[in-house]
Amino acid sequence: MPKTISKSKLKANMLRIFREIEASGEELIVTDHNRPVLVVKPIKRRRNVDELFAPYRGKMKILEEDINSPTTDDWEVLK
Repeated sequence: MPKTISKSKLKANMLRIFREIEASGEELIVTDHNRPVLVVKPIKRRRNVDELFAPYRGKMKILEEDINSPTTDDWEVLK
């Protein structure tokens, strides 16, 4: 469950709270008279292709066939 903070407490401690959000990656709900009005969350850093597929490197096998060839015959067998 995300943390909540009132607008007045956020205003008094904004820089410290923003640094905490950046470090933790967690979102914060800002309230006004105990009613949620805003969500503050860090922007996720975009990962490049190498970072994105790193967990799968060496775990997949590429078959020696033309990946552009039609697969209609394969689907017919499954009917």
